[in-house]
Parts: sequence; C-alpha cells; structure tokens
Amino acid sequence: MTDFKALVEALASAKADFIVVGGVAAAVHGSTHATTDLDVVYSRATDNLARIHQALTPYKPYLRGLPPGLPFVWEVGTLRNGLNFTLITALGEIDLLGEITGGGGYDALVSHSVELEVYGHRVRCLDLETLIRVKRAAGRPKDLIRLGELAALLEEAKKKG
Repeated sequence: MTDFKALVEALASAKADFIVVGGVAAAVHGSTHATTDLDVVYSRATDNLARIHQALTPYKPYLRGLPPGLPFVWEVGTLRNGLNFTLITALGEIDLLGEITGGGGYDALVSHSVELEVYGHRVRCLDLETLIRVKRAAGRPKDLIRLGELAALLEEAKKKG
C-alpha cells in the first residue's frame, strides 16, 4: 500500500519542484476513484534532480516490475539520463515523469497547475482542465472511464466561480 502522505512529505520537505498529476491530482479535485501510486511531473533542472534524489534515497527506490536483485543505480545521473521512472519504494509506488502525453514536461505544465493543500503541504497539482486533456490524450481505458467524473467536477467548479 502506498503511503501518499509520506511520499508528498519527502518531496515537499526536500523543496523539490514537482506537479502532482494522475489519480492523486484527480482526488484532490474531488474524484472518488482510488489510485495505487503517486504520479508527479518533475522539473529536470540539475538542482531539482539532486533534491528528488535526496528526498527518495532513504526509501530505496527501485524500478517497479523488475525482479529483485537486478542492477539499478539510484543517483542523480540516473535521473538526468532517464526521463520517466516507475518506482517502488519503502513508502510505496511513485511515478517520476519527466513529461506526460498531451501535456509535456514541468515547464510546459507549471502554468496549468494550481497550488493546493495535499496531505498537509502546499504543492502544485495539475488543474482540472489540463488533467482532463492529458487523460484524454493518454487514451488508456482507466483514464477514459474517469473523464465523465472529471468533466462533472470541472462544471461544478465553474459554477462556483
């Protein structure tokens, strides 16, 4: 089971630049669908890679789905040389995404995010309109079935002004 609060705490305490996307972002906006991992789009700036590395190192990140014992070196260079990482940690599952389909990377998405309280921390979350756009662009069945609920949440938010 993923400890979402502890993962957000680790990233926020390290002052990492990231945007919560995916199921947790949907939940923050009011979605009732459950998710099993924390999805974040992270800044690829060198100093931010170091902060993400520092934040997650104590929790022994490893590539999700690999058999135990296969070599995986968790270091800043790994983050710099890669882009998207689906990780398992002692705190649970986290997807570190350098970019996402239909939205791009951190720099392209930051203007489409809002700062909200997530597990006691003020963090950036993808806004509802952009969340709908990227889920539609991803085209995965699990994303497409959530579009109706997200559209209703957006409509309700627009009514409230």
